[in-house]
Amino acid sequence: MSDLFDDPQPGQNAPEFSVSELSGAIKKAIEQGFSHVRVRGEVGRVSRPASGHLYLDLKDDRAVLAGVIWKGTAQKLRTQPEAGMEVVATGRLTTFPGQSRYQIVIEDIAPAGVGALMAMLEKRRVALQAEGLFAEERKKPLPYLPEVIGVVTSPSGAVIRDILHRLRDRFPRKVLIWPVVVQGEKCGPEVAAAIRGFNALAPGGALPRPDVLIVARGGGSIEDLWGFNEEEVVRAAAESAIPLISAVGHETDTTLIDYAADRRAPTPTAAAEMAVPVRADLAVHVAGLEERRRRALAQGLTARQQRLRDLARALPRLDALLGERRQRLDGATQRLPMALSGLLQRKRIGFSGGAAGRFGAPQLQGRLSLARRAVVTSGAGLPRGLRRQAERARAQLEALTPRPGVVRRALDQGAERLARQGVGMDRAAQTRVETMRQRLSALDRMLHSLGYTETLRRGFAVVRRTPEGDLVQSQTVAAKAGSLEIEFADGRLAVRPDGGGPPPARRRTKPKDPGPQGSLF
Repeated sequence: MSDLFDDPQPGQNAPEFSVSELSGAIKKAIEQGFSHVRVRGEVGRVSRPASGHLYLDLKDDRAVLAGVIWKGTAQKLRTQPEAGMEVVATGRLTTFPGQSRYQIVIEDIAPAGVGALMAMLEKRRVALQAEGLFAEERKKPLPYLPEVIGVVTSPSGAVIRDILHRLRDRFPRKVLIWPVVVQGEKCGPEVAAAIRGFNALAPGGALPRPDVLIVARGGGSIEDLWGFNEEEVVRAAAESAIPLISAVGHETDTTLIDYAADRRAPTPTAAAEMAVPVRADLAVHVAGLEERRRRALAQGLTARQQRLRDLARALPRLDALLGERRQRLDGATQRLPMALSGLLQRKRIGFSGGAAGRFGAPQLQGRLSLARRAVVTSGAGLPRGLRRQAERARAQLEALTPRPGVVRRALDQGAERLARQGVGMDRAAQTRVETMRQRLSALDRMLHSLGYTETLRRGFAVVRRTPEGDLVQSQTVAAKAGSLEIEFADGRLAVRPDGGGPPPARRRTKPKDPGPQGSLF
């Protein structure tokens, strides 16, 4: 009984809590005690699930604090946390009963000073460079004189006014402005969208496609220019098919878009100067080229004219070229009649001494006499030949065996052969005589046609010395002769070389009929 009334053991009268009650009490105590805190640390693990929330760890050298950034807050952050970044996170502590842990719900996060931003910037630059986005071979040349210039900048700032003013002074061009926010969390997405939007324009469309792009912003702090360090902006600049000029900040400011752009300008005004040449300088240059062209053309013409004059002086004169040939032509013209006369005379003499000599009357008469003697000789020797042949045949018959029948047949056959041979001989003799007669007639006709009398009928004459009767073939022989006789076709005429004495009357003879033989001339 005494045990029932004894005091309970220490702690047995403490209230009991369920797990959920205890977790809720701890959650309430932590949220009330740490409703607004700022934590500085290094970003460790970073997780981005499909829900859009952002989970990360903040750590230092001795502890780790889990953190979460809800989707709506993550979309508004100016700086996205990355592993290794030193940041200052602002939020409230809470617990997650499902895993018995506490965590910070981050409402804002920012790099812990300029050093952290520069470290993150360098890390991003190295990563993008390793991908080849900053390689020189990717960069495109700028057009010399673009027709349309696209500008990505704020439409209300001084930058666009400076660009337009500089373009108007140097070389007015068409300008398309794509207005964007150049500072804050909207800067990066809008600049990337503007670059891609210009590249999406179709060439020759209703809205002209720019030939060159200028991404411009005035100077500012690294936080103000951070939107141009965003990865999506750098990738859009590197992928641009249109040549791009980066003009972000002042000369000392450097952003990642400067590395990806095709050209970097220290200021927006310098970007306008890079985009177009100076029209006045271009006009002066063109005028200089035109002047050089004119001088070169004039010098070329002068040189060619001088060359032509030099060549003309080296050529012989026309009179010198034609004078000798004209003189030779005149001499040949003067000698032509005499040459023709001489040629005709030589042909006549050649005919008289050659063809006429070979076919003269004495030669033809001699050949006729020979032909007559040959015919007479052949006719006279024919009976003797026949008698000798008959005697040989008779001797052969007498030499045969004296058999009456054989002798008779042999005699008959011999008589027949003899008769046939006699007939043949008579026929051959007649044929040969006829052939010789025909040849003689042909030679007589040739003698008649080639005789000198036919030549006289064509207007020629024969000069002879009298009384010798020799032919006179030169003027020297005629001058030495005492008297001459000229024979024409119709008669002969006696003359004296000195012209003295009356010429005797001419005798006219009737010209002979030339017959069917034509003239050889």
